[in-house]
Amino acid sequence: MFDFLKKIIQKKDKPPQKPKKVQAKVKKSAPQKPKKVQAKVKKSAPQKPKKVQAKVKKSAPQKPKKVQAKVKKSAPQKPKKVQAKVKKSAPQKPGFFGLGEKLKEGLTKTRETLNAQFTDLFFNKKIDDSFYDELEMILLTADVGISATTMLIEEIKEKVKEDKITDPLELKKILKSRLVKLLKKIEHPLNIDNSSPFVMMIVGVNGAGKTTTIGKLTKIFQLQNKKVLIAAGDTFRAAAIEQLTVWGERSNTQVIAQQNGDPSAVIFDAVNSAKSKNIDIVLADTAGRLPTQKNLIDEITKIKRVITKCHSDAPQEVMLVIDANTGQNAISQLKIFNEALNVTGLIITKLDGTAKGGIVAAIAKDQPTPLRFVGVGENIDDLKIFNAEDYVEGMIE
Repeated sequence: MFDFLKKIIQKKDKPPQKPKKVQAKVKKSAPQKPKKVQAKVKKSAPQKPKKVQAKVKKSAPQKPKKVQAKVKKSAPQKPKKVQAKVKKSAPQKPGFFGLGEKLKEGLTKTRETLNAQFTDLFFNKKIDDSFYDELEMILLTADVGISATTMLIEEIKEKVKEDKITDPLELKKILKSRLVKLLKKIEHPLNIDNSSPFVMMIVGVNGAGKTTTIGKLTKIFQLQNKKVLIAAGDTFRAAAIEQLTVWGERSNTQVIAQQNGDPSAVIFDAVNSAKSKNIDIVLADTAGRLPTQKNLIDEITKIKRVITKCHSDAPQEVMLVIDANTGQNAISQLKIFNEALNVTGLIITKLDGTAKGGIVAAIAKDQPTPLRFVGVGENIDDLKIFNAEDYVEGMIE
């Protein structure tokens, strides 16, 4: 009986052991789960915002920098290109066939010298004999020449008497108009006829600028769509052949040359070559010679005869090149070359280097010969067709 009760009591005592085990398990699992969750949250939470912030910081400053760089480069480039084009095209409009501002620039020395004296004369003097004496001296120092100066002053006096002019400034206008009238006598542009080839003999004294002038003429005629051939007839000067060869290479023009050969033979070959190749213009260079050297003048007349044998209509133009710095000596050069060759046209070079541009007026009065071109600089486009009004405007403001 007691044993049975002990067993019952023992069975009753066993149930309280089960909750002890359950509580122990609960206590162990409960703290482990939150610890793991908290650890994960703590690790992941700081990592994500760090990466996001890093990306935002890098991308934000990069985009505006690129945009600003492009704007800065493109903005100044566009106006620079436009300005460059405008500057280049502006001076090209006059080209080879106008004088305008380029002639004024070339006649700067002449104009400055005359205007300094004219300012004192026309603003500070009254019209009397001393006025005319001073005007005469100014014109003579500009190489207008005695006969041209005398004629101009006489015409001014007549105009003053007729119109009863008392204002000296009016005389300046009269002087310019009378100069234009005088220079109109020699204003005859070169006319290339259809007797192909058109042969042009280029003659003149040493140093007048014949070789350079041929290079410039070649460019002018090419702009007129003419085919040009150059004959290097100055066989006595090796440098002349070399210079013409360079000009020919620049303009893609054939040059007929023969070192130490006969000038007549070289030009003869050039004319025949031009006839066979349908060349429009032949520019025949000749050796420089002084008008006082009769034997050399006789030789150049021989060249002209040889050209005529090769081409009955040639030479259609005998062009005398005169250096403006020679002054009144240009008149004597023109007389002698005209007697030997019958000069048909003139080119006056180096006007930009002298203050005596009045030589053109002296030629117009004493030896009126068509003035085809005037040289006002060293550049290839500095050979201009002569125009009386533009020339006077370039001399006297």
